[in-house]
Amino acid sequence: MVPRPLDEKTVAALVTDATAAPSMHNAQPWRFRFLAGERRLLLSADPERAMPRSDPDERALHLGCGTALFNLRVAAVHAGLDPRVRPLPEPDVPFLLAAVDLAEPDGTPPDAALAPLYPAIRQRHASRYPFTEKAVPAAVLDLLVEAAAREGAQLVFPHPWHTDTVLDLVRDAESREAMTPAAREEIDRWTRLGPDAASATDGVPEYAFGPRKAGGRAPVRDFAGERPVADRGAASFEQTPLLALLSTPEDRPADWLRAGQALERVLLEATLAGLVTSLTSHALEERDLRRLVRDPGSGAGQVQMVLRLGYGPRGPASPRRPVREVLEIT
Repeated sequence: MVPRPLDEKTVAALVTDATAAPSMHNAQPWRFRFLAGERRLLLSADPERAMPRSDPDERALHLGCGTALFNLRVAAVHAGLDPRVRPLPEPDVPFLLAAVDLAEPDGTPPDAALAPLYPAIRQRHASRYPFTEKAVPAAVLDLLVEAAAREGAQLVFPHPWHTDTVLDLVRDAESREAMTPAAREEIDRWTRLGPDAASATDGVPEYAFGPRKAGGRAPVRDFAGERPVADRGAASFEQTPLLALLSTPEDRPADWLRAGQALERVLLEATLAGLVTSLTSHALEERDLRRLVRDPGSGAGQVQMVLRLGYGPRGPASPRRPVREVLEIT
């Protein structure tokens, strides 16, 4: 059978879906190149969007690209294609993270189960608002654990005593950040205030900051810092936040890329289940604190992300770069 031609409109649509993924400070650290003759999309990390202070090992850079890679897989299956992924296909090529062959299905694609996740790509937004104290059903938590496992990662809901430890570590990291000029400079670089927020195509605009925390224990990064934000207000957050730790067995670039895909699969499943989510990497940005985030009761995995889940208002959509800025077709 002669494969269908993939026109530029189709490829652009796939990349647009891919780039709806989350990334640290919404830096969107990805680039795509489509090799038309080979029906192959190459995903590379963009080093100009790295964060040397907060992410010196470029772990978060890989995670962000991994979330985009998972969205690409979902979008491709939804479009009737069979995405065949080769992670880190050329180790000698810096920042080339994945090659995705957009093949015609030969029978039922192995990833056919991804198609139902497609609507959640546009529905998923980080929510930096208070969640309710309503408990999440065990069946939903089991679904999220299975989602992570399908991508080779582990999702653990820590016991209350370890949740307290994680929250203490986040507060410690917040204090360090406030006292470190280089850390605040990175936050300032990737936040958009005033008139810049309305025209932003990347970063975190002020309308997505959420309210200042007047009470509660939820780990929500305050992107404003000491800078005033008009009409922002304050609110009390949940006292008993539901946290989850996403881990991988090892801690190498391939594991970071795998963790990004697992993270997005969990987020999309959570969205379809009616949950709202936010991410916190505060404590993971400090090497000495990151070791302590690991749940001692669940094994020796490397924690790649801390998730906050629950019920509450969905956050606004963060801006996205035009596809023409991230996609090259040759």
